[in-house]
Amino acid sequence: MSEQPFTHLDARGEARMVDVTQKNPTVRSATATGRVVCGPEVVAHLRDGSVPKGDVLAVARIAGIQAAKRAAELLPLAHVIGVHGVVVDLAIGDEGVDIAATVRTADRTGVEMEAFTAVSVAALAIVDMVKGIDKSVSIEGIRLESKTGGKSGDWHRP
Repeated sequence: MSEQPFTHLDARGEARMVDVTQKNPTVRSATATGRVVCGPEVVAHLRDGSVPKGDVLAVARIAGIQAAKRAAELLPLAHVIGVHGVVVDLAIGDEGVDIAATVRTADRTGVEMEAFTAVSVAALAIVDMVKGIDKSVSIEGIRLESKTGGKSGDWHRP
């Protein structure tokens, strides 16, 4: 395997934003997942809709969508791209809430960071909504599951 130069460093080793001006827009997508681990009391409140702060899943879903559209504001070297579709799926399980976010675009660079950001902020929104019930909730396992499109092609977690 040949050694690739770091694309986000200039000749002096200083951080820079990669210029994607000459790249052609292509359809791309990325899916990331994560989990908010909760105890039985929080899970019971989530299932019966009795969390004092309101509809946790609705707030988390909107937070994740909003976050995907703002990833470039949070990550210094990320490109501002057109986020053309975001789906945030949330599932209450016996040990907490599983989160999956899929982001789609037709642009010059991928949406992996947007998917990661969507899952991360959706998870933070859940924690914010339930921390009054149980301060021991935690966020775990945020990871990329797949990406499609672009020069590097498709990738799926084995």
